[in-house]
Amino acid sequence: MKIKNLSSKRLDLIPLGLNHLSVFYVNWMNDKYVIKHLESGGDYDILKLKNFLTNVESSKILFWAIMLKDKHIGNIKIDPVDTKKMTGEYGILIGDKNSWGKGYAIESSKIVIDYCFNDLGLKKIELGVVSSNIKAINLYKKLGFKEYKRLNNKDKSIIRMFIKNE
Repeated sequence: MKIKNLSSKRLDLIPLGLNHLSVFYVNWMNDKYVIKHLESGGDYDILKLKNFLTNVESSKILFWAIMLKDKHIGNIKIDPVDTKKMTGEYGILIGDKNSWGKGYAIESSKIVIDYCFNDLGLKKIELGVVSSNIKAINLYKKLGFKEYKRLNNKDKSIIRMFIKNE
């Protein structure tokens, strides 16, 4: 899949890569509040982040840096994409805590969902969210995602949600 730059009034979404390697990004990935609901993080250094970004660049996945002017404030992705079923898995992180609560997550999500449905022809986008992440669940509901399943493991409950291209 071709990944292209996307934009809105306030944000630019550009393919995530090595040009986003920074101490600020490493700090997000080690901030207990930023990574509270993520499956990774807490053990990042500049080399681990460099290896991650190198892998992102070489795999050509739908993964964007969310940019506010020239400031990297987070990431958004649709990965993996199943090109047979035309579905994708959504994920977002607003790592810059000063950017929380300003509508950047919903704005960037609308851009990416629109791109995936209207330009790439995806039929459905799914996501998984920890049930205690109420702010994220509310965001996903505002975007039109609907819950279809709950998964319980030892330490957390995961809600699976989807949105269809209709």
